[in-house]
Amino acid sequence: MPANNGKMSSKRAAPVKSGDGSAVPPRSNWLVFLLLLALNYFLVSLFFPGPQGPEPISYTAFRSELAKDNVEAIHTQGESIEGKFKAAIPWTPPAAEGQPAAEPRDVENFTTILPLFVDPGLETELIRRGVDIRATPIQTEANPLLTLLSAFGPALLIIGLYIWFFRRAAKQGGGMLGGFGGLGKSTARRFDKETETKVTFADVAGIDEAENELVEIVDFLKNPEKYTRLGGTAPKGVLLVGSPGTGKTLLARAVAGEAEVPFFSMSGSEFVEMIVGVGASRVRDLFQEARKHAPAIIFIDEIDSIGRARGQSVIGGASEQEQTLNQILTEMDGFSSREGVIVLAATNQPDVLDKALLRAGRFDRRVVVNLPDKAGREAIFKVHTRKVPLASDVDLGEIAQTTPGVSGADIRNLVNEAALLAARRGQDEVHHKDFLDALEKIILGPERPIILSDTDKERVAYHEGGHAILGLVVPGADPVHRVTIVPRGQALGVTYQRPLTDRYNYPEAYLRAKIIGILGGRAAEEVVYGTKTTGAESDIEQATSIARQMVTRWGMSDKLGMIQLGPRQNEWTGQGGGFMGQKPYSDETAKLIDVEVARIIHECHEDARRLLTEHRGKLDALVAALIKEESLDEQEILVATGLPPAPTLPDRPIVSDAVTPG
Repeated sequence: MPANNGKMSSKRAAPVKSGDGSAVPPRSNWLVFLLLLALNYFLVSLFFPGPQGPEPISYTAFRSELAKDNVEAIHTQGESIEGKFKAAIPWTPPAAEGQPAAEPRDVENFTTILPLFVDPGLETELIRRGVDIRATPIQTEANPLLTLLSAFGPALLIIGLYIWFFRRAAKQGGGMLGGFGGLGKSTARRFDKETETKVTFADVAGIDEAENELVEIVDFLKNPEKYTRLGGTAPKGVLLVGSPGTGKTLLARAVAGEAEVPFFSMSGSEFVEMIVGVGASRVRDLFQEARKHAPAIIFIDEIDSIGRARGQSVIGGASEQEQTLNQILTEMDGFSSREGVIVLAATNQPDVLDKALLRAGRFDRRVVVNLPDKAGREAIFKVHTRKVPLASDVDLGEIAQTTPGVSGADIRNLVNEAALLAARRGQDEVHHKDFLDALEKIILGPERPIILSDTDKERVAYHEGGHAILGLVVPGADPVHRVTIVPRGQALGVTYQRPLTDRYNYPEAYLRAKIIGILGGRAAEEVVYGTKTTGAESDIEQATSIARQMVTRWGMSDKLGMIQLGPRQNEWTGQGGGFMGQKPYSDETAKLIDVEVARIIHECHEDARRLLTEHRGKLDALVAALIKEESLDEQEILVATGLPPAPTLPDRPIVSDAVTPG
């Protein structure tokens, strides 16, 4: 984390200092250290005894064992003889005067002193007995340094680690738990105008509504007296809600950049560790750092990882996640908005957050960051192409038109892929075709270098041609943008359809048109070949999903009516949750749901077969063009089939005047 900018001094208690200024443990701990050293020496000596030294014996005993041929080897140095018996002998050491006799013990390694008189027959006797006369000692003496290390090394290591952790904890201003190895220290990344490139609202595009909601926050941080003089306070917390990639993090950094205040960013998952209490300690440290550098902004990304509703833990409320959440609640209650610290958080699952986190006085304001519309996507393209040399044929408005439902992160990736593609082609500028090819690669997947047989290629062409033909003749169908029989990703062929405008509401006729188009591949194979293949697996899965939602979630079944029979889907992630516990309907209702889903799919499948049979000639013409060219764009499809784009659905008349009876 960058050093303090000098605006505010630290108020932490100073750790205990030694004479040289370094933090040391209290004096009472040194007695513990000495006891630890003594205990370590005793345990090492008890469980890991070193090799026994040679036992002093008399010269007579040595000569006696030599006569018995029990001496294996000797080493002489001056008058000293050190040796080893072949078999251990019992030996009773002589007792000192006034002392009781010692206990006998077995001796294998011995030492003795050669008498002053020279034993003339000793050498001959040794050679005759085959004794190994060595020039090196029988038993090497242990290294004193190694002996000390083996006796005191483990204890010294433990003491050294303790002192090191103690000093770290003292420098961090926390106890041994909070500062143990830095576990309790916040890992938040700090961004400010001195250390990072400044991000402002000029770098954010396509989410003007969210920007407008945060202008007041920026104004408060810049001019707090403007609001405090009238008794107003800024919200303590702002929750940014939106789909992944919509720019929540970028928007939070832009708020800090506009206000020119330090910005502390941390992900929710970074608070939680295996050791209980670490997350809470990191929360305390994060808020402490923010107060030191106030006015400041704290940003917690993916707050749902620690902010989930409490009471669902198996252990019963003692989980690390719940302790971390409790600490966040406490910290947000513990500071005033007048301190100039504002908490921003981002999530795409607001429905799972704890209610205490969302109450007034904590996260007071919720800002929805939606996916950009056409104008927003064009503005985002302009931001990300500032440093990209564009050719004169590039139309960002048209590209924005072809990318409905994509996020700001997706657009950034698309611009990058187009630039990389232009570089591989050796161009000096990025052309419009580069953007279209990059979009095709991202949506349809990269090309796979596999060679299909003529039979397989024809069948794939009819499958994709069935999708395309129905996209031209079914009212309300999305226009067909591209058809290819080049294997991409996991598919052998792809038909890409896109709506003309951004859709926020889906009529039943549109959903049925979508199912008919999805089933067009299987229907074309049945019409042409009269057989079925496994190529429609993905199509069947998509059609079944749409039909089931029509029945269970959107009330588009006359037999079941407007009853919610399916789990609610997260509008930000597009994922549906399962039922908690038992399903909220009977077995008879479940059977009726299955019947209605099958009915919708069957009706749409019959419509697909009927329409393809009626336009069989157009289908054959499209297949011939596909086999020849392998890929066709929208205009080439219209030329090959001779069909106009699909007619739009009839709109209901708008009632301008309402008549009130009576």
